[in-house]
Amino acid sequence: MSMFASNSRYIHYRQQHGAALVIGLILLVVITVLAISGMNTATTEIAMARNDQNYENAFQAAESGLENALAQGNYDTLVPLVLPQFVSATGHEFIDARVEYEDATMVPDKAFSLGDGSGFAAYHFLATSQAESRRDPNSETNRDASAVHTQAFYKVGPESPTF
Repeated sequence: MSMFASNSRYIHYRQQHGAALVIGLILLVVITVLAISGMNTATTEIAMARNDQNYENAFQAAESGLENALAQGNYDTLVPLVLPQFVSATGHEFIDARVEYEDATMVPDKAFSLGDGSGFAAYHFLATSQAESRRDPNSETNRDASAVHTQAFYKVGPESPTF
């Protein structure tokens, strides 16, 4: 009887060795797929962060160009003020800023107790700053970012054909 029990155990163990190998391989494939998926997600998130940073660079460069244009202070109703395009310190941002005359109106009553016929006018200007942030300053790519900022304002001055 002990010989019969020994043979059945041997046959039972031989049948299970293949199942353990298959289950081990399936688990290895599942872990590999999860690892590849995690790497793809991380790569996508890095690209998204880089694109967001590039847009922030363009946004800040446009703000800087707008501030520089408004800081000039000498606005002309005949000739638009165009600031030369300049490159920021990093060498990847290109900025084009300008201030253009739009119209002259009477001074708003609520701002100053002046009205039509007071000898003063409100000269309306539009300041525009356009900036690009490039990945490579020497070439354009589909990952470049741009931003445009505008600021309307008016200056009060003596009523005349030119200011």
